[in-house]
Amino acid sequence: MTDNQPAGSLHVWTVPNLLSFARLAGVPLFLYLLLGLHEDGWALTVLALSAITDWADGKLARLLNQYSKLGEMLDPAADRLYILATLIGFVIRGFVPWWVAAIIIGRDLVLTVFIPLIRRHGYPPLAVLYLGKAGTFALLYALPIILLAHAAPAIATPALAIGYAFLVWGIGMYLWVGALYLKQHLWILTRTPVVPRAQRPNARELTTS
Repeated sequence: MTDNQPAGSLHVWTVPNLLSFARLAGVPLFLYLLLGLHEDGWALTVLALSAITDWADGKLARLLNQYSKLGEMLDPAADRLYILATLIGFVIRGFVPWWVAAIIIGRDLVLTVFIPLIRRHGYPPLAVLYLGKAGTFALLYALPIILLAHAAPAIATPALAIGYAFLVWGIGMYLWVGALYLKQHLWILTRTPVVPRAQRPNARELTTS
């Protein structure tokens, strides 16, 4: 590290974080392929690459010992952004009913409201639960399989059955974990005091620690 290089920069420009940035950059490309060009096969390819890099960044973080708070936030953020973008695209294309998207997106919006509230009590965003990761994985499997059914009509019937099965399991776990997060947030807000502003976690601490 050079003398003029920020101490936290090595924790930002890691290989896993770069993969997460690449995943985020693929979201507008995915939406353009799905909604602009109706190229379902290429849109499916972008989703598949996103799933591969999602697996790879976690694997590389362990192999290279390149953990960072930014990485812990980027990974689930990229997952949720892909789920959000895919759901919106699927509703517009008529692949899933609107209420499916409303349930999943509404759950995330409710929990997002609590982040600045618990920060006032000295808490950073809560760690991702394993069950929540499992629910996210189920959704990330469900959506590409549903898209595959529309990209390849010859296998539409079995693909839709498998895709909707993953979707139901994913929604169930997503809501269950959402209830657990809600309980934890409410406990923090009702059982812990508000801390002085100087003691609250800030963005720099979250990205460089």
